[in-house]
Amino acid sequence: MFSHQVYLQGLVLGAGLIMGIGAQNAHVLRTAVRGRHVLPTVVTCIVVDVILIAAGTAGLGALIEASPLLMAVARYGGAAFLIWYGLRCWRSSLRGGASLAADPSAQAQTLGAALASVLALSLLNPHVYLDTVVLLGAVGSSLAAEQRSSFALGAITASILWFTAIGVGAQRFAPVLARPTVWRVFEALTGAMMLVLAALLLIDS
Repeated sequence: MFSHQVYLQGLVLGAGLIMGIGAQNAHVLRTAVRGRHVLPTVVTCIVVDVILIAAGTAGLGALIEASPLLMAVARYGGAAFLIWYGLRCWRSSLRGGASLAADPSAQAQTLGAALASVLALSLLNPHVYLDTVVLLGAVGSSLAAEQRSSFALGAITASILWFTAIGVGAQRFAPVLARPTVWRVFEALTGAMMLVLAALLLIDS
């Protein structure tokens, strides 16, 4: 049974986590600005997210649901992670210095090398698992069984929209996106979203 409210919850939480500045997003932006292998890079990021979000919501949800202790740990641990993530975003915003300008010295990559790079940044990055498998999976598992698919679909939609937006828009807006001030504001807004979601998670408990 599809739930618009749960779908939006997954969309907002997924967007807040996926849009945080990190190695994966920086790599996709630089790839888009260079204009080489953009589509395979974007599709790879989306496919990885779909698999991890589905696994986290289904597998981890069943594990947590079987134990009240694990359910409590997942809920309060998820809230703690959101608070830490939000404060980290604010600290990054206050410190500044972020830049996503393309590297002019970057060598042209083959398709195989480009895919190897994005897979490494996606699968060897612990934050990817914390976001999709642990955090999204914990929140999704806390929902009723018939609502989990709506939550997962919302988070997957956020991934599709975000990586598609990077691939389509980065080349055109690269001069703006590369400005440190723009990313300081972006980090501040992301941090605020994470703290609000943490509060909602604790209130719901």
